[in-house]
Amino acid sequence: MNKIFLIISLILFNLNQAKTKNDSLYIPDEVHQDFFDDCDACGCGAGNGSSGFESLLNPQFIGIKYFAQHYKAKENLFVKDLTQDQYFNTIQLWARIPVTQKLSVYGSLPFHFHEKQTLQGDININGIGDFNIMGIYQLLNSKNNIHQLNGGVGIKVPFGKFDEKGITGVNPSFQLGTGSWDYQMVLNYKFQKNKIALLMNTDYTIKTENKKHYNFGNQWNYAATGFYQFVENDRIIFSGKTGLQGEVFDQNKQFNEALPRTAGSALYGKLGFEASYKKFSLGSEIMLPVYSNLAGGDIQAKSRFSVFLNFGI
Repeated sequence: MNKIFLIISLILFNLNQAKTKNDSLYIPDEVHQDFFDDCDACGCGAGNGSSGFESLLNPQFIGIKYFAQHYKAKENLFVKDLTQDQYFNTIQLWARIPVTQKLSVYGSLPFHFHEKQTLQGDININGIGDFNIMGIYQLLNSKNNIHQLNGGVGIKVPFGKFDEKGITGVNPSFQLGTGSWDYQMVLNYKFQKNKIALLMNTDYTIKTENKKHYNFGNQWNYAATGFYQFVENDRIIFSGKTGLQGEVFDQNKQFNEALPRTAGSALYGKLGFEASYKKFSLGSEIMLPVYSNLAGGDIQAKSRFSVFLNFGI
């Protein structure tokens, strides 16, 4: 299944979405709003907004999004098989507000409700997550908007609760927040012409030590996503999207000592759609792992799913 999904993703890789308006390319507010809120590959505790931001290409909006992740993990260090199911669920409020013609501000506030199924019974945690805010600046915009380059810097404020007991398990990221102030740098490139476009994103998150002397590893993310516009009229736009997304994690540290089996990486193929009607936009996406080596193999990525509803302001 994963190999089939990868082949489909590679075939459709260069497809994207665009809209012609007054002889120039125009991106409506339903496109590219599905990146800058994703949780870390090994769980939401290590940051709730650290995998790029396609939302920088939208006009101003406010919205809500549901994001779900599924992982398999070892029950403990003394077993070989990955038998424990872990589910990370997030409902997020987000918005992007322009400040000037080239500068805008993005913000998101998540609410997490997570579950892991153990031999001793299910363990559930829920509550507010870490608040994320970022300034986004347009570095380059070519004639007719065919090429565009945007950059951003941001900060993650530790609103979410960090439980020191949670770091003793196989997945220390089973948390509501990192408990630390984390910093982000992002670059986004867009090529768009007629009904197709290509988005390429990369970002790096620096994670600092929290009050409990625990430091989640820094994180690098990269992605390429394509859209193709299938339907367009005066009120309705519908487009399909596909692409690849990768994540790389450094080792966690405690009291400045590197912890074994906490680094890792994963690569996902993704497929979804986005549609708009007047000022409302709806989108959904499913992601399946092409490659997964998290926590030294103690955690395996299974799937991700998201759906959002936005309103242009």
